[in-house]
Amino acid sequence: MRAAEGRTKTRGGALRRQRALVVLAACGTLLAGCASMPDGGNVKHVSSSHHADGDSQVRVYSVSPQKGEAPTQIVRGFLEATTSDEATFPTAREYLTRSLARRWDPFASTTVLSEGPSAVKAPRRLRPANEDGYSVEVSGARMADVDSKHAYSPSKGDYSEIFHLTKVDGEWRIDEMPDGLVLGESDFQRIYRPINTYYYAQLGPDAESITDGQNVLVADPVYLRRRIDPVTRTVSALLQGPSGWIDPVVNSAFPRGTRLARGQHLSVDDSGVLRVRLNARGATAGGKQCMRMAAQVLYTVQDQASAKVGKVELVGPKDRQLCAQTREQAAVYQPGRLNGSAKNAYFVDEDHRVAAFLRKNEPPRPVEGPLGSGQVEMGAVAVNRIESEGAAVSRGRRGLYVASLEGSAATTLGEPVLTSKAKNENDRLTAPSWDGLGDLWVADRDPDNTRLLRLRSGKERPDEVRVPDLDKGERIESLRISSDGVRIALRVRARDGHTSLQLGRVVREGTLKKPRVTVEQLRPVAPQLVDVSAASWAGGSRLVVVGRESGSVQQLQYMETDGSVSDQPTLPGITDVTGVAASEDESKPLLADSEDGIVRLPPDANWKMLTENGSAPAYPG
Repeated sequence: MRAAEGRTKTRGGALRRQRALVVLAACGTLLAGCASMPDGGNVKHVSSSHHADGDSQVRVYSVSPQKGEAPTQIVRGFLEATTSDEATFPTAREYLTRSLARRWDPFASTTVLSEGPSAVKAPRRLRPANEDGYSVEVSGARMADVDSKHAYSPSKGDYSEIFHLTKVDGEWRIDEMPDGLVLGESDFQRIYRPINTYYYAQLGPDAESITDGQNVLVADPVYLRRRIDPVTRTVSALLQGPSGWIDPVVNSAFPRGTRLARGQHLSVDDSGVLRVRLNARGATAGGKQCMRMAAQVLYTVQDQASAKVGKVELVGPKDRQLCAQTREQAAVYQPGRLNGSAKNAYFVDEDHRVAAFLRKNEPPRPVEGPLGSGQVEMGAVAVNRIESEGAAVSRGRRGLYVASLEGSAATTLGEPVLTSKAKNENDRLTAPSWDGLGDLWVADRDPDNTRLLRLRSGKERPDEVRVPDLDKGERIESLRISSDGVRIALRVRARDGHTSLQLGRVVREGTLKKPRVTVEQLRPVAPQLVDVSAASWAGGSRLVVVGRESGSVQQLQYMETDGSVSDQPTLPGITDVTGVAASEDESKPLLADSEDGIVRLPPDANWKMLTENGSAPAYPG
């Protein structure tokens, strides 16, 4: 195996310098007939900006500064060195003065640009008066920021920072620049991967409505480097605590100040055991609390470990065992345990009855109970997570009905539990949505009384839920509540008529008799889309979104709840989608309401027709 050193040109024409080391592992299982490594031929130079997202076999190593390099070359070399697979960036620090190399914190933040950063001599207006040294402007189009807790957030605007250089022993070195990293999108996707850390939902008084209501795990997505001690970095990120946006509605079982004991490099052993040594703060946890801590570690680490985690052992100083949790024991904490089974998918048939797709190759049929009887023509449906009750909005969107999915169709449907007073159909009720606590959510779009409402257990008097971030003239067009009940996806129409997808956190306070529920801190989930026509939860921290970019055609894509594009495979194209249904159980196929009927997307296949006669597909939730 050889490493090649060379110079190539970037998209902007600047010189790039790096080493590329290609590691071909497990050749016998990956490449049929591969018996040995070639020991001859030329080694090709690999440009880091063009690696595929999943190219985990390519490792990039940086090159030290060369003698006589100009200031702009030094800055470009430094920026290139920060894209390497070095844990603490020792080569990148060679481009800095000794003082700056000691105090520079590359992990303070990461700025993601749509293209690689540009480095040119700073214009006079940006240079300090009576400048002693040389100033280089590093700039680009900002698309996102990643904070010190590894949380991603979309961000638009111009990025511009001044890197100042001075001469050290006759060579230019950077002596002033901001902390953190600045990367082009392609390098960011190559170096980092999204993972879910897990924390417990704060459900307030509503925790009493379900079994083990204090032990509902919620996914908090973060971005970590792919190949730098991934298990250790993952556990360290978990111990830092939840990201700022979700922090008010979740908590961690770990005592405040818990960190890994020094000098650890965590990995799962051949028996599937992960042994984690905590500092003295972490060792103060009691038995039950420790078991909750171990469950957080187990589910957070699983996606980063190369082997399946079968058991987590937490130990304190001097290797004193605190507790151990096997995968079987941790099943009661499993993320998504409030999702439900999603045995069936539901829709409104051609006769405007609530119907269900049952077993494979069986024709759909109306559900049992009054919602499938045709007593009232329905326009949209939602089924609770245990599939015992359904909620349907009438065809004209005026009334919301809730009824059992069991029993005789002759059972009287009864009066609607909610009625909109709006004159126009498009100003009335949205399709409803159930959380995993058994509560029903719906919005009334009445211009005279726009409201987000929650019906506890789907039956009680509707309580209005405040959404303080909605501006005057904005309204909710559709909604989907997560199974854990602390996050809600809202499709919001702005004053100019464009619709965006916003994620809000659900804050539950008060008492059982006098609850106070607020949806706070709306943030964009698909900021690149100028119009979103439909969305659905498709995993613990993932949504599937239908929309279009400016000047583009409609598209379906997976988005993470932090607003980043998911690393899931690209979805096959489909025209004129008006609705989409996914399950938080990721094994279920995607459903879409198209101009031709309801279609499904099986794994590794293309869209297939389910029925030409029907609309408004929905999974439980």
